[in-house]
Amino acid sequence: MRLARSSVLRFAKTLVPIGGLALLGLATPAVAQPIANPVASFAGLDKITGRITRFDVYIDETVLFGALEITPHACYSRPSTEAQRTSAFLEVDQRSLTGVSKRIFSGWMFADSPALNAIDHAIYDVWLVECKVSTDVPSPDQR
Repeated sequence: MRLARSSVLRFAKTLVPIGGLALLGLATPAVAQPIANPVASFAGLDKITGRITRFDVYIDETVLFGALEITPHACYSRPSTEAQRTSAFLEVDQRSLTGVSKRIFSGWMFADSPALNAIDHAIYDVWLVECKVSTDVPSPDQR
């Protein structure tokens, strides 16, 4: 099939703007890197008493919440100009009455989806609230 010269020219004129738009897509700014924070802030529910407690933990430090030993290894947030996606990598061990610890959770937790990877224990629930730059809790160096 042979196209008329005017059809070919119209087709070529539509390709130029489309190609230009594709090039603009390559010039869009890259997504900002996550910000590493030194403090992870959690909330914990004691299902027996019904009390919710908020607590801050320094990265690579361990705190005891009931019978759970919680150790965050990373806590990332995004710049305020982007959609907030706060995430933390942590390990949680359950301490028995004899003092023996057993790992019950190791993975990423997301503040914007608390039910996705929350620690759902028979007595305690723990979820990530936010990542922080500072806290009122004395740092491990000051204790």
